[in-house]
Amino acid sequence: MTAPVGRDAQATWDAVDAFFGPLVGEDEVLAAATARAVDAGLPAIQVSAAQGRLLQLLALSVGARRVLEVGTLGGYSTIWLGRALPPDGVLVTCEIDPAHAAVARESLEAAGLEQVEVVVGPAADTLRQLVAERTEAFDLVFVDADKPSNPVYLDLAVQLSHPGTLVVVDNTVRGGAVADLASTDPNVLGVREMVELLVADPRVDATAVQTVGSKGYDGFVLARVR
Repeated sequence: MTAPVGRDAQATWDAVDAFFGPLVGEDEVLAAATARAVDAGLPAIQVSAAQGRLLQLLALSVGARRVLEVGTLGGYSTIWLGRALPPDGVLVTCEIDPAHAAVARESLEAAGLEQVEVVVGPAADTLRQLVAERTEAFDLVFVDADKPSNPVYLDLAVQLSHPGTLVVVDNTVRGGAVADLASTDPNVLGVREMVELLVADPRVDATAVQTVGSKGYDGFVLARVR
């Protein structure tokens, strides 16, 4: 069978995501969070439902009690991650835009996730402050913010980790552009620099997973702190 391409490919990816929808189980709270973000004019760049469920399962798999998220947006992925926490769990999520943070807080309140702290400001500054305060290490870190800063976020995430911490970085394939050595796109260059750092970093073991679906062609980088 010939694989679909172009518009046919996206239609197929959408259909497959829809087929697996009952398995993923997006509920009214998550749907309302998406609607709230749309009504507020936030960009529709949050993870898909299937990707959100993946994040939740990854957090559950590592037994995460403390989760750090870089890039809150409207709080959609935050809800998925927050639902993986035990009753005494903590989730710190960083958002640079106060308007986005306000939308996220409303959705998190509706989800009953009182253990989530939304910190407004440049994420790198927030992470450096956490390092300076010698905050307790996180069990899982999800990075989904401005891509040129990925190398900075990666280094700070590892500093805020312990052996066994899982670091997940979203949007790392860029529709295949990450393999284009001639690209001058700052987003692509940020991913490429991060990967170069991972290759040379003795603190982590890492891999990349390409994804297709309702969000198009992209992927994750996953790193486990040694």
